[in-house]
Amino acid sequence: MEIKKNIPNNTITRKLVDLDKETGNIYETVNIIARRANQISTELKTELSRKLADFSSPTDTMEETFENREQIEISRYYERLPKPAIIATEEFLDGELFYKENKEAKES
Repeated sequence: MEIKKNIPNNTITRKLVDLDKETGNIYETVNIIARRANQISTELKTELSRKLADFSSPTDTMEETFENREQIEISRYYERLPKPAIIATEEFLDGELFYKENKEAKES
């Protein structure tokens, strides 16, 4: 997964007006962002697991485990990435998310 470079690592205070401008409802916006954050989190976890699987061996025991510099660097890279909720919020504000309303649920 490719992360844009201009996403901050820290949280930023947002105006509610900016967030609900697109949907007209802050709760819908939070739901959209939360769902996207879950998708991003799953993608990142899968990607990290796949990369770290290259370093694992089925015969490792606690005594045999040794420090692997590449494995540490991969882990540090993923630790430094912005949190999925921050990435999803930036994607939403930049208009990069596609979502559709469920009209049947609103009519009920």
